[in-house]
Amino acid sequence: MGFGRFDNEGNTFLILQKGDGDFEATDQRVTPFQFLTPIDFRCIYAIGLNYREHAKETGLEIPKYPMVFMKAPTAAQNPGDPIVIPRFLRSDKVDFEAELGVVIGRPCKNVNPEEALSYVLGYVCANDVSARDWQKEKGGGQFCRGKTFDTFCPVGPCLATADEIPDPSQLTIRSFVNEDKMQESQTDDMIFDVPTLISFLSGSTTLLPGTLILTGTPSGVGEARNPKRFLVPGDEVTIEIEGLGILTNPVVEEVIEEGDLQS
Repeated sequence: MGFGRFDNEGNTFLILQKGDGDFEATDQRVTPFQFLTPIDFRCIYAIGLNYREHAKETGLEIPKYPMVFMKAPTAAQNPGDPIVIPRFLRSDKVDFEAELGVVIGRPCKNVNPEEALSYVLGYVCANDVSARDWQKEKGGGQFCRGKTFDTFCPVGPCLATADEIPDPSQLTIRSFVNEDKMQESQTDDMIFDVPTLISFLSGSTTLLPGTLILTGTPSGVGEARNPKRFLVPGDEVTIEIEGLGILTNPVVEEVIEEGDLQS
């Protein structure tokens, strides 16, 4: 396992991690065997109801402050690896959510919005996969339970460094299930933009390097459709964000031992 960088022709070059934890780019060409998440995330914060059109399709009011929940780092999934529909804690309402992910690059606390982007290491495509039944119906609104099952945070295929994305509020974001386009929007539809989110999350709270912030999803999610469109085994979900690449994951069903199944 290691780190690499792409050039404009799609060639991959090795990035060395030095003993002090820093990184050094090299000119050594390598052939990737498998793409993993761009980094090992220390913490995953996520923002709900952060696109105006998404708020409209849910019938909910625009929030006064960012709506925050968390996903466990164990929810992270590699590009190309499967989203697993839970069966031990069964869900039949697993949804997709295309999101712009922001990765923090240095310790960040009490940061003003004007300075916030200087703390960003880079940006990624992400999918805030959500079990809507566990999120809303079972146990009284358990956002974390419904959103933090294993594989429920695919990220990748790579990290675009902050200098490559000077304005994260001007990106096109889309999602597809199989061949069907489900979501398409611009990140300027966000209610709270990236600098505002970093400032809010860092208020009286340290954001460590490797923190991932999921910035919310546009309209078009499966739950808001008529008829509703939840994921089933055999589906394939693709997230595409301008300048960040294309993240694709197949969908499979969790396999558990006989006798372990819960309803």
